[in-house]
Amino acid sequence: MDTQNPSAPTRAPGRIPADVPRAGIVHENVRHHSHFTVVGNHLAQHRELSGLAIGLGVHIQSLPAGARVDVRTLAARFPEGTSRIAAALRELEAHGYLRRERHRTPDGRVRTRTISCNRPGATPAPEEPRRQQKPKAKPLTVPHPEHRPSPTTLQAATDLLVGLHRADARLTLSRRDAERLAPGVVAWFERDLTPAAVRHTLTRDLPDDRPVRSPAALLAHRLTALLPPRTPAFGTPAPPDPVRHPLHNCDTCDRAYRGPEPGCCPPCRTAPRRT
Repeated sequence: MDTQNPSAPTRAPGRIPADVPRAGIVHENVRHHSHFTVVGNHLAQHRELSGLAIGLGVHIQSLPAGARVDVRTLAARFPEGTSRIAAALRELEAHGYLRRERHRTPDGRVRTRTISCNRPGATPAPEEPRRQQKPKAKPLTVPHPEHRPSPTTLQAATDLLVGLHRADARLTLSRRDAERLAPGVVAWFERDLTPAAVRHTLTRDLPDDRPVRSPAALLAHRLTALLPPRTPAFGTPAPPDPVRHPLHNCDTCDRAYRGPEPGCCPPCRTAPRRT
């Protein structure tokens, strides 16, 4: 009966390339194209941080802005208890990888904000804080109504704007944008345009199969650039018709002329008299 040697290699070892170390770790790397985080070796190979602190530091740097990194949240994510996680967070804070700042919210409460530093001691580039800040909404310039509109008129204008997505899904507006654009629609109402006419003007001739990056900006432009002229107000008196005098025969030349009274025609009245 044949016996098998479990220690025998399944195949002959190949020749080791010259650039591969004969001992220690060998890396088999594949390039990441998404879902990756760049971590400095100063953290990954830190000589004074514990392994748990290094792991938490890498985990925190991989989280999106706004994620919770308090002790209870991290303890629910990892098997280590709250005491070990709290100690690891203190390590990261002592070496500058975490910073805690207290700030007051608009409602008067004091909150603690945790800041993760991927390179302690370095000053962030000016474009980095700007990139992290939420961009402010650009002001929308629209025509202003001549008179202060009633709440009912403003509501009708807002509802018209909110419903534009039924004509074209690219014109979907938030409630806030619709309320900012509503005074411009009211200005159109003051020019005796019906809601159907306003809706048709705002939705016609849109580019086919092209995305609309900012529907609010597009509508603000159309409300301003396509604003029709103001129509005359009701009750404005019409200019009087020109006066048409009756016909008369001139007493001198017997020619017909128009005038308020009979007598001589204008040429005969101005002709010099014969003596």
